[in-house]
This record gives sequence, C-alpha cells and structure tokens, in this order.
Amino acid sequence: MKWEFEDKAAKGKFMISTGDPSLKGRGLLNGRKEMINTIVLNTGSEQQVTIDKITYTMPADAILPLVANQTFSFEQPEDLVAWQFNREFYCIVDHDAEVGCVGFLFYGIQHPFFIRLSPEEKGCISLIQNQCIDDMLIEDKMQGEMLRTLLKRLIINITRVAKQQTDNYRQQGPDRMEIIRKFSLLLEINFRTRHEVQFYARSMNKSPKTLANLFGLCNYPSPSELIRQRILLEAKRYLYFSDKSAKEVAEDLGFTSSAHFSRFFKAGTGRNFSEYKVMA
Repeated sequence: MKWEFEDKAAKGKFMISTGDPSLKGRGLLNGRKEMINTIVLNTGSEQQVTIDKITYTMPADAILPLVANQTFSFEQPEDLVAWQFNREFYCIVDHDAEVGCVGFLFYGIQHPFFIRLSPEEKGCISLIQNQCIDDMLIEDKMQGEMLRTLLKRLIINITRVAKQQTDNYRQQGPDRMEIIRKFSLLLEINFRTRHEVQFYARSMNKSPKTLANLFGLCNYPSPSELIRQRILLEAKRYLYFSDKSAKEVAEDLGFTSSAHFSRFFKAGTGRNFSEYKVMA
C-alpha cells in the first residue's frame, strides 16, 4: 500500500508505503532531478539491499536512511515500510539541523547507516507509522502540518537511537560530531568544484590540521581522503547510470583536464575509466 500527500502550492511531497514492490531509488543521473529522501524500516528478517551497485545486508528490525542521489533496490520490499519526502515538504537548513534533511541521519560519515531497533523502539516507530497513515486519510487544511510534525517526530526518534549506536557521539561529544556533519554537508554541496581541504577548513573557520586531527580522533578517514572518496563515488555513478564519456565526466567533476581525471580514476580503482565501464 502507498499513501501520498502533495502540497501543490509549495511543490512539497510526502509518501508512506508498506510492502510496496516498486520501492527503489533511481538516483539523479537518469534525467530526474527530484530530490527525494527516504527512510526505510525493515520489519522482516535480514535482507539484501543494493546501493549504487554495492550489495549490503540490512538487519532485521533496522532503519536505513537514504538520500536522493543514491540508487537502491531491496531483495524483499514486501517487508519494508518507507517514508519519502522532498525538501519542499520538509527541510530545516538554517536551524534545528539534527532533525532537518541535512541532519545527522543523512549527512553523517557512516554510509550506509543501519540503525537497529529494540522492540520498544520499533513500537514507537510503528506508532508513528500508523499515525501517518491515519492522517493521510484526513484531507483538510491541517493535513500537511500534521504530517510534517509526524515526520519530524520520526526523525527525532531515529536520531536519538542512532546516536546511542555511534561510539563517537559518546566519546567525542556533540560539538565535535557537529563539525564532522557540517564538513560532510559542505562536501556534498561543493565536491564537484572544490577538491582541496583548505576550502572546507576555511568555510568552517578551522585549519586543515585541526580538521585532520579531529577526524583522526574519531577514527574516520582524513578530510582529503573523504573528498577523494566522494569524487570517486560520483565518477562511478556516472559510469553506471549515464552514457557520459570520460571527458564529460571530468568536466562535470571539476577536473582541469580529462588526463588529470583519468589518472585520478585509475589511482582510485586500479583501472582506467573505459576498462571499468566494460566491467560494470
């Protein structure tokens, strides 16, 4: 079953589905530019989920946040509950970031982030699910605001559980983790044009050394490595999900020449772009 709400004036969309066999993410390289975030609950046994051509095992009774530019499909979509929304429906960018579409769930460092639920936590999420479905059936002027409130409650609940399962939040504290989240968000916005750590450090009023030390304390890859990984991930997405040439991808990803991009890609994958494309 699938229920949908649309705010035509603001172009906001919110959907909740249960056991929807068509549930999948198509990314942003197929001509569609709709920014839809997804939160998936696996109510059945563990199953396989494929994200950007890589297969992972999603535990039973677990939540998985997914962002618009990811392609994904599930082995057993009939066991899933999914909440999906665009930024026009719900996005808190300038304040209350932890419960916004740029918050910890969607822009932490850990990807994919499988959040395991206890029976009590699953019960809380199921209650929100039922309330969302109930409000989908009540079409009045307050419907959109009620659904936004429920989505915010859902994100708050999941964020609390996720932080309890993240060692660095307990060991390093929220202030340091907020710096890491902001770096991740800045990287997502700018990785196509800014490849140097100095830009991100300066944007956050930090030195490159301070950022590197903080990421090291949290046992995360260095900022320079995260930049490299993000560019390489997008290059692979182009390779998998578009017909663009190496030269076109190099231009889209901010490289000064296709030769520079080719060296970068081969250093990261062990193969040049055309060889990798044949194997894809």
